[in-house]
Amino acid sequence: MSNDSFDVVVIGAGPGGYVAAIRAAQLGLKTACVEKDKSLGGTCLNVGCIPSKALLHTSEEFAHARDGFAKHGIKVSGLSFDLAAMMAHKAGVVDTLTKGIAQLFKKNNVTPIAGMGSVAKPDQVIVTGADGSSKVLTARHIVIATGSEVAALPGVTVDEKRIVSSTGALALSEVPKKLIVIGGGYIGLEMGSVWRRLGAEVEVVEFLDRIVPGMDAEIAKLFQRALMKQGFKFRLGTKVTGASATNDGVKLMVEPVKGGAAETLSADVVLVAVGRRAYTKGLGLEALGLALDKSGRVEVDEHFKTKLEGIYAIGDAVRGPMLAHKAEDEGVAVAEIIAGQKPHVNYDAIPGVVYTAPEVASVGKTEEQLKEGGIDYRAGAFPYLANGRARAMSATDGFVKILADAKTDRILGVHILGAEAGTMIAEAVLAIELGASAEDLARTSHAHPTLSEVIKEAALAVDKRAIHI
Repeated sequence: MSNDSFDVVVIGAGPGGYVAAIRAAQLGLKTACVEKDKSLGGTCLNVGCIPSKALLHTSEEFAHARDGFAKHGIKVSGLSFDLAAMMAHKAGVVDTLTKGIAQLFKKNNVTPIAGMGSVAKPDQVIVTGADGSSKVLTARHIVIATGSEVAALPGVTVDEKRIVSSTGALALSEVPKKLIVIGGGYIGLEMGSVWRRLGAEVEVVEFLDRIVPGMDAEIAKLFQRALMKQGFKFRLGTKVTGASATNDGVKLMVEPVKGGAAETLSADVVLVAVGRRAYTKGLGLEALGLALDKSGRVEVDEHFKTKLEGIYAIGDAVRGPMLAHKAEDEGVAVAEIIAGQKPHVNYDAIPGVVYTAPEVASVGKTEEQLKEGGIDYRAGAFPYLANGRARAMSATDGFVKILADAKTDRILGVHILGAEAGTMIAEAVLAIELGASAEDLARTSHAHPTLSEVIKEAALAVDKRAIHI
């Protein structure tokens, strides 16, 4: 096998791509990973999951010191923050982790190749470098893991200065006096939380009549209420018809979805957070006869195979939730499939988390989905307010809801609003993965005092026998 000939060539070094490349190499396959950007890690590590969580944590620490310390007998005077230092911390975290992927490639004998990858033939990838030069790689198997990009909104042009995407929202040089967020999903609410904690007035404009669409409706309602207590303002059922940016700010034109008078809103910065779409342009797939759906996604079967032998696709480039951990699971699975193994990804056990404060985490079915599907179920809920650890932490906002099959007691969905929900959901994910019942969770010993006891009590509540309420 020549230096430019591989068993597996992965296009894209985001969470799905770099994990697929490492796992393929671990399985003894000669593997290369092609990445068009200067640093590895994709959107997640560079301008997504990691930098946003760095700013979320830093801003939450500041807000806690400002608003919560006094209740615990801690006195702070002259509290302030250094935005440049916050951004430097964020950049340092990103730099360390992206360099870490390079080290993992080296450790596992993955060949990183810089440039834009395109598929010339089912066994051939052309890599075009930043200088325009190109090289041809041959591969027995090609994995498309090119991720996603920010979805555009008609009538609103992103300039990353006044009208920003999530990328620009992670790099503002000063706290805006007013920030309008277009979109009430994960990204918009997380970035809105960062800037609200640091002093911005934040207003969310959402087309639907609720926030976090797809999550349990009861959770969403109480989540919105918690954000309003923090100073968020919401305009639901409102569509954006246009935007005009100047050196001083943005004029945003909106009107009710169901009809009514149009309005013009003013803001220092507008964040467009209306979702993401698959990044598959420039791959040459259409020329090979691989049709893309209206969202630009590649069609694959249950084994991530396209219609062309030897070409696979994973992550945001295919159907399913656009989540880094979903892409990672698929990256491992596709590598193992190529190596002849028979892995499986359980899409009913993929959690979703909003990293605000309180956090929101969910796995499995919502009540709305169960009702729509005609599935008979029982629900159990338990509030953080009745948990000793939550009381000690002054983190009593929120609750856990568990949905279980009425006949078999098998857990169908778990939904958490509250502190550390993103960590606590792991127990529920494992329960669904193993086909556990609410009784199984209820009889599992949970350390006291911990927040995870709320899950145990919610499981007990499914059978109407919660102890501490």
